[in-house]
Amino acid sequence: MHLTKQYLDKIGIGETDSGYVSEKTFNDGGQFRFEVPGIQSPKTMEALLGEADNQDLTIHRVTQTKGIMLLSDEDIQEMVDLAKSAECELFLSVGPRATYDTSATVHTKEGIRIGYRLRGYDNLVYAIEDVKRAASFGVRGILLYDEGLLYVLNRMRSDGELPESLHFKMSAHAGHGNPASAKLLESIGLDSLNPVRDLQIPMLASIRNAIDIPIDLHTENPKSTGGFIRHYEVPQFIKVAAPVYLKTGGSVAANHNWDTTQKEAVARVKQVKLVKRMIGQYLPDAVMSPPKSSDLAVPE
Repeated sequence: MHLTKQYLDKIGIGETDSGYVSEKTFNDGGQFRFEVPGIQSPKTMEALLGEADNQDLTIHRVTQTKGIMLLSDEDIQEMVDLAKSAECELFLSVGPRATYDTSATVHTKEGIRIGYRLRGYDNLVYAIEDVKRAASFGVRGILLYDEGLLYVLNRMRSDGELPESLHFKMSAHAGHGNPASAKLLESIGLDSLNPVRDLQIPMLASIRNAIDIPIDLHTENPKSTGGFIRHYEVPQFIKVAAPVYLKTGGSVAANHNWDTTQKEAVARVKQVKLVKRMIGQYLPDAVMSPPKSSDLAVPE
C-alpha cells in the first residue's frame, strides 16, 4: 500500500489527512459562491433573481438542467438577458443524452448506470449542435454529462470553433467521485466539477488536493437523489474544498429535471439564506466571491 500511495503522490494525487485545509480560492479571492440549479424557464429565473434581490442575496450561477434542445430561441434569449442584467452565470445543459433517445437499456436497473452519456456518433453531433446553438446566443456556461463530449468541446474551444470564454461544467450524474477522475477531467478542459452528491468530507478534501478548478457541491438534494440536507456541513465544504459553488435549493425539487415553479424559485432563495446563515455562524471568516465578479461566465 505504501508504494501505491507513493506513486499517487508522485503524479499529483496526494493523501490528505483529517486536518486538511484548502488554501485555494477563485481568482477574485473568494472561497465560495452560490449556485441555484434546476431553473428551467425564463419566468422561473426571473422569480428567483427577483427574490434574491429582495433578500439582498447574491446568486453567482443559475443552472438549467433539462437541456438546450427543450428551450425555444426566445427562452434562451430571455434567460441570457436576465443573466446579463444580474451579471450572474447562466449554465445550460446539453439536451441529447441517453434518457432522451431510443435507449431501452437506460431505463433498466442495470442500464441506468450509463446515466446521461451519449450513445453513438449521431448523438455526439447533436450534442455539439446543442452547444453551438446556446453559444450563438451568448451563453458562456455549458453543463455536460459525458467525458467524450468534454474532450471534443475543449478541442473545439482551443481551435477557435467555440468561444474561448465558454466554460464547461460536469454534472454529478456523470458519476465522478475520486481524485484521479477529477484530475483526468481537469486535464481535458473541465472548468468546474460537480462530483457525486454523497461524498464525505475527507473524500472532498482528496479531490481538492488533486485539482485547482472549482468544485460544485450540493448542500441539499431532491428526493430522487436521496433527499438529504447537508447545511451543517457547508462550513466544512468551504474549509476543505474551496473554491466551491454551493448548489442550493435542491430539496425544493422532486428530481433533477423538475420544472421549478415561480413559487418554488422563491423557496429556493430561502434555502440560500439558510445556508448563508450557517456560514455566518460556523465559519464567519469565509470569503464569498463578490457580486458581479469579473471571472464569472456571464453571457456575452
